[in-house]
Amino acid sequence: MGITWQEEQRLFKLDTPNTTYLIGIVDEEGFLGHIYYGNKIEDATGAAELLRTREAPFTPEKNDRERVSFMDCFPWEYSSHGVGDFRESSVRVKDENGCSAVLLTYVSHEIYAGKPPLEGLPATFGPKDGVQTLDILCEDKSLGLRAHLTYSVFEDTDAIARSVRFENGGSSVLRLEKAMSCCLDMDNRGFDVLTLHGSWARERHMERKPVGCGRYSVSTLRGESSHQEHPFLALLTHGADQDRGEVYGFHLVYSGNFLMQAEGNQFGAVRVVAGINPEDFSWKLEPGEAFQTPEVILTYSAQGLGPMTGSLHSLYKNHLIRSPYLHRKRPILINNWEATYFDFDEKKLLEIAKESAALGIEMLVMDDGWFGNRYDDGRALGDWQVNEEKLKGGLGRLVEQVNGLGMKFGIWFEPEMISGDSKLYRKHQDWALAVPGRRPALSRNQYVLDISRREVRDYIMEQVFAVLHSANIEYVKWDMNRPLTDLGSVSLPADRMGELYHRYVLGMYEMQERLTREFPNLLLENCSGGGGRFDPGMLYYSPQIWCSDDTDAVERLMIQESTAMLYPLSAIGAHVSVCPNHTVGRSTPFETRGYVALAGTFGYELDITKLSDEDKAMVAGQTAIYHRFHDIVREGEYHRLASYQENRKFDCFQINDPTGRESLVFYTQVLSEPNRRSRFVRLKGLSADARYRIFTVNADSGELKKDTGRVISGAVLMNGGICFESLTGDFRGSLLCLERVDR
Repeated sequence: MGITWQEEQRLFKLDTPNTTYLIGIVDEEGFLGHIYYGNKIEDATGAAELLRTREAPFTPEKNDRERVSFMDCFPWEYSSHGVGDFRESSVRVKDENGCSAVLLTYVSHEIYAGKPPLEGLPATFGPKDGVQTLDILCEDKSLGLRAHLTYSVFEDTDAIARSVRFENGGSSVLRLEKAMSCCLDMDNRGFDVLTLHGSWARERHMERKPVGCGRYSVSTLRGESSHQEHPFLALLTHGADQDRGEVYGFHLVYSGNFLMQAEGNQFGAVRVVAGINPEDFSWKLEPGEAFQTPEVILTYSAQGLGPMTGSLHSLYKNHLIRSPYLHRKRPILINNWEATYFDFDEKKLLEIAKESAALGIEMLVMDDGWFGNRYDDGRALGDWQVNEEKLKGGLGRLVEQVNGLGMKFGIWFEPEMISGDSKLYRKHQDWALAVPGRRPALSRNQYVLDISRREVRDYIMEQVFAVLHSANIEYVKWDMNRPLTDLGSVSLPADRMGELYHRYVLGMYEMQERLTREFPNLLLENCSGGGGRFDPGMLYYSPQIWCSDDTDAVERLMIQESTAMLYPLSAIGAHVSVCPNHTVGRSTPFETRGYVALAGTFGYELDITKLSDEDKAMVAGQTAIYHRFHDIVREGEYHRLASYQENRKFDCFQINDPTGRESLVFYTQVLSEPNRRSRFVRLKGLSADARYRIFTVNADSGELKKDTGRVISGAVLMNGGICFESLTGDFRGSLLCLERVDR
């Protein structure tokens, strides 16, 4: 790992354990060009020739008559606007004359150990002896606009973190109308683009298309990263899969409006840009003021998607998640939402808690409906005071009784929202986002609080803190159940209204930062109507995020597969719920629901008092499986073996213990097929010269079935495969445990 400046060649060399990234400076004007990103290169001699400046149209210092042609084909490290490059720009600035041209060229650079935080934004981090950072200062001298292009590389991970900090070094006001976090230009080597799409209850389904001429983008204007799109894009060489082919991954550490775009152009090249969505964005920069873009993570793999997944998992576990729960077993929780919805009281919650405690469940989470006049979803958001008609004796008494059962207690909030029918709205209607003279739109019967305003943030956090200090509350579920509309704030002047989307996100980050500082041992789980704000930015504040409101095991196979392609399993909120499932009406075996939820944080979302004796016995078995194996799930190396999204028949993945002693294989047969034989699935990450004893895990007890302990070599398991017999019935699953056997 390291960053070096090779002055003779005028290039920067950024090395991760297995990759190299090269940036070059050309022409007397200091144009910054992207040279290379790929497999590690020890000796970069002659790499500057990859910029093609020795051929027409040449650089402007050699051939100024074709300056525009040069601008439009040069592989820019950070693309310009309005000066001849007609591809997607990285930055657009409106000056005092109303003009928008901008061209940033090299001024100086600094290389240093460590990585500074980004002001007001979540970002990766690391120790000085494990991270190195390059800061390239560029400037548009005509505008007085300076840009710090920042790159950090990590000693233990094949990832590069990029961001940009803009500074107005001139004497006139500038208006940033576009400020992307990164740009990458390279030849199109037959790339496909892979993105994640969906909607509420079916988030993050994979879509793959060839990159041709034109622009392919994913974006959101919903004020959150959204159920519909995800701030991720990957370029894959044609035919690339989990184990083969080149993969370039781009993942934005941001929770608001974003743009991820791949553009194929006339010369057979491709440009990727990633950052804040420029639509409805404008940031006023007074002289001396600065603007920081969010961070984007780049990763490269020459062996398919699997190493990309490994790099992102490693980066997020070691350099993004800060929670003390990162490497701790989290309590098995039961949430009362699908059990009761709004219809509960202290007695009902205690009934659930008593039954749960007896079966090994460790935490009761009280969801929506405990505060104010909250008997349905049309009222009381913003009135964060306990409803003592439901909770006789108040919250403290309830929590004491739950703790007396040996259980922890958690609670639900939706701090960013407000109901029209609430005491807070009647007192402070101007605290909701609204456009003057226009009736604001409702969604889920609620409006959005203007948390860009400090007085609004302060009030809400004071209410939340008062509740949390009133009892022994050890978990918070932070929800957000609607997108942003009616973008107007009484606190912003007209010439700053384009800052509102981003200021909202900054306000939310500040609120969560305050929460985690006030309660450093709190287990925080983020949520947004399920998975509407599942992004790397939120992981900086909470170690887990509710993956989707759809808890159906079959739907979750697809949702969790795509999520696990980018995020550690320990970040994926997953629960067992009742059947017929409340979202899709499907019935799946209780055993299978458990296997799917065990590949996440694991918990329950049901009325346990209504379960059959058979299902209650299986709850005890599932909690035993969790305690026996969750250290492997949380800390282990994840491998995707088969994709139900692709084959529409079965799903399979593997998690290897970091010590190499054990491995888990989760297998789900979605639809039973007549007259078919067993199928072989090749395992990954084992020792070829070791032997493994294969056990089926007993779903009723969590114990290993002793009659299944056959021994197979690692070489056979990885090259020939492990045999899964056809199961009787649809939606059937199994869990295997492999134990390494010393010869």
